[in-house]
Amino acid sequence: MRQSLVVGNWKMNGTRASAELLAQGIIAGLGVNNGGIAVCVPYVYIECISEIVKGTPLALGAQNVADKPSGAFTGEISATMLKEFGCQYALVGHSERRTYYGDTNETVAARFCQAQEQNITPILCIGETLEQRDQDQTFAVIDGQLDAVIKQAGIAAFGAAVIAYEPVWAIGTGKTATDEQAQEVHHYIRQYISAKDHAIAEKLQILYGGSAKPDNAKGLFAMPDIDGGLIGGASLDAESFLKIYHSI
Repeated sequence: MRQSLVVGNWKMNGTRASAELLAQGIIAGLGVNNGGIAVCVPYVYIECISEIVKGTPLALGAQNVADKPSGAFTGEISATMLKEFGCQYALVGHSERRTYYGDTNETVAARFCQAQEQNITPILCIGETLEQRDQDQTFAVIDGQLDAVIKQAGIAAFGAAVIAYEPVWAIGTGKTATDEQAQEVHHYIRQYISAKDHAIAEKLQILYGGSAKPDNAKGLFAMPDIDGGLIGGASLDAESFLKIYHSI
């Protein structure tokens, strides 16, 4: 049986003081036996949050990782640097990175590989825009996003990775994906991986990243191929984030 996972993506929000309080608030709501919960924090807060989460069930992640190991790449943060501060996860290919900062399927695949080089679990974000969905391109888009990673890393790499399905059309648009719509795509992703390696597909955690909130999380997480969530805005409030986590 797959372990569930709920990951908070704090995006570009907060101050050092608020970030520390948020992490402490989340930890306070967890029991000693809890697991499968992480936060991906802004780079500049990784060091202070790493000290707070040490020895607790709350895992630490980054919101991105460089596609090169080192060198003259101003503004980038390498997997080696993240590993030094105890990062266990790194988002790669988040829809905002693809939309606003030009990440391509190929550069996302390279970031995925760099994370794994340092034993950091990449959380591969994939999903379609509203235009692509309206044109019935959802599965073709997902195929391309997965194929680029498989080409660079190989199918076995998904044995040490997580996938987050982000229906971009359901994030901040007022539209929402039904439980069944989300399940349909999650099932497709699992079957796509299964056709290449059934054992890996059965163990692969696939998270839903489309504006999950305390009032809709339980229904989403009840779907057979949804193993948890990548949570945006609701992860900025400890109480809301914990309600989502405890919905599983």
